[in-house]
Amino acid sequence: MLQIPFVCRIFHGEPLHTSPKNALGSTGSSDMRIERIEIRVTDLTIRLQRQRSTGAYDTGAPGALLGKPVLVKIYADGVVGYGQIRPLAPHHAMPDTYATMISMIKDVCGSRLIGRSVFDVESIHGLFDRLAPANYMARAAIDAALYDAMGKAVHQPVYNLIGGLAQPRIPLEWSISMAADHKQMIADAERAVKEFGIKVLCMKAGHPKGWREDARNFRAIREAVGADIAFGIDPNTGWTVAETLQALHALQDHRIDYLEQPVKRYDLKGMAAIRRASAGVPLMADEACGSIQDAHALIAAEAADVLCIKLYKHGGITPARKIAALAEAANLKINCGGLAVLSQLEAAAGAHFYASRPAEHVMPAGEFIFGLGVIGPDPIVPETDFVVKDGHVTPPSGPGLGIVVDERALDAHTLLKEIVQ
Repeated sequence: MLQIPFVCRIFHGEPLHTSPKNALGSTGSSDMRIERIEIRVTDLTIRLQRQRSTGAYDTGAPGALLGKPVLVKIYADGVVGYGQIRPLAPHHAMPDTYATMISMIKDVCGSRLIGRSVFDVESIHGLFDRLAPANYMARAAIDAALYDAMGKAVHQPVYNLIGGLAQPRIPLEWSISMAADHKQMIADAERAVKEFGIKVLCMKAGHPKGWREDARNFRAIREAVGADIAFGIDPNTGWTVAETLQALHALQDHRIDYLEQPVKRYDLKGMAAIRRASAGVPLMADEACGSIQDAHALIAAEAADVLCIKLYKHGGITPARKIAALAEAANLKINCGGLAVLSQLEAAAGAHFYASRPAEHVMPAGEFIFGLGVIGPDPIVPETDFVVKDGHVTPPSGPGLGIVVDERALDAHTLLKEIVQ
């Protein structure tokens, strides 16, 4: 007698019924083909200005295009997937601007996505590999919108599509900008700890006055917040190998909990030398870890203990998962960075990725706190419960990314709009 096996659709471990209505939402379609892509540059009502070793970090004046986030909407069989990324240029490692992101989606890749299924993430990333291999931010916005659409189609939060809810509560990290007056840096650290319950801080370094000024700032903040706070330091490539070793020695009695990308991103030998001499201080690669191939090279060079994953830096959740797998195979940890300034969508994508990774594989905390209301509300998501609570955040549990965009607010804050269909 012929035995007919039970067949079900499997999405990363989640069995789902095969009928179109149950498996792919109420649309009645089993294909979820992309019909239209909308690209918008959205305004920010608050201007964030910070200082790092490589120059200013600036979201720009309200109304200006440079520094503003790019939002992508993907329409497929009655479902709309959203993704948003804020380009950082002028920047020392990420070249994308709003204009390059729009061009790569509208003029190069967008028309080739029409008619593809939102579930075809690997082939879509292959398309970007062939046509726009270094435009990671444009790719990341598309990737986030695809996952949002997939989750909405199957009525599941994104974390259930990429491994499940390994971490229901995500610890958060606060990034302290450099400042001319160290008292301002101390006040920023104390606000994070006292107002939001943050237990992990990271201080920007690479001061124009040299590493000794960085050491003074670190000591002052450590003394202000105490030993119970995990405290890292990030020169953003602003030190040399010799300066790094001197700073580590000078701060050995003040406990650096981790050191992030002290030297130039291409200096893997320098990173490896620092790691060997760091006396147990975990060394994190950020600017050096862009592509999947970069991650492989860092592992081969034994140049890091932690790989810093930022979805915008790699092209989204899809390549980020591959980098995480490489790190796990090499017994390295990962970090989930990226400030997600005033963007609930960008913060949610980071939170879903973070939540899907077991706690023992991740350190020290999620950096996407600036999208969770601590510097003001997201202008296109004015109503939300995706906020900081006692130094942690719970990933949204709704379908897709779980973020509800206010369409009227989106229209009101749109500076530029393009459509591909």
